[in-house]
Amino acid sequence: FVAIGASVLVLCLFFRKEIPDTVDIHKLKRPEEAIRSQKMFKISWFVLAGLLAAYTFGDIYAIPISIFALAGAALLLALGTHYKTCKPIMTIKAAPWQVVWFSIGLYVVVWGLKNAGLTEQLASVLVWLGQYGEAVQIVGTGIIAAILSALMNNMPTVMVMDIAIDQMGHTALAYANIIGCNLGPKLTPWGSLATLIWLHVLAKKGVKITYGQYMKVGFIITPPVLLVTLLFLALWS
Repeated sequence: FVAIGASVLVLCLFFRKEIPDTVDIHKLKRPEEAIRSQKMFKISWFVLAGLLAAYTFGDIYAIPISIFALAGAALLLALGTHYKTCKPIMTIKAAPWQVVWFSIGLYVVVWGLKNAGLTEQLASVLVWLGQYGEAVQIVGTGIIAAILSALMNNMPTVMVMDIAIDQMGHTALAYANIIGCNLGPKLTPWGSLATLIWLHVLAKKGVKITYGQYMKVGFIITPPVLLVTLLFLALWS
């Protein structure tokens, strides 16, 4: 809630001159027009609820989350085909495959860094930060996670940091890692796969956002939100 509140506040301040005072909602299409199949829409809620339950079940019994994610995606694709809301061939063709290859490359590189001793080095830095107090350690952990996420993507970063933190057994550091890995990627376009996919989709729709434009906003908005959220976590802890 602190992260969301701080984000909204900073965004409103940054874009205050561009946000209109009023919006004519009558120019918008009705929500129903975006739903191509009411049956598919309703069934999807049950599929997503089932996925959430499956993720929890898999976590308890150490079953890879990818099994449930792939099964859920396949089921939704089959339902979409049945109710004629999507075309499998077009879905496969339109997929941002360059993002997929990019993410696979990231995992290979980061796994190599882990084997080269990156996690041990990170653990030693976190222990060193602990000498200056719990608050410094929590804020420092979040900032390190944010910087690494911005540099090499947040998905491999959260795993590498988890391995380093696991050796210390400090719950608050795990939360700091989550915060850093969720806010840090806003600094760079490649920090999050979701951002890369969004930029790909926008480009397809004729909306071009350069990396420079993105990072200009990201470097202004992200640091204060990150710092406020981490300080609140330290206070709460």
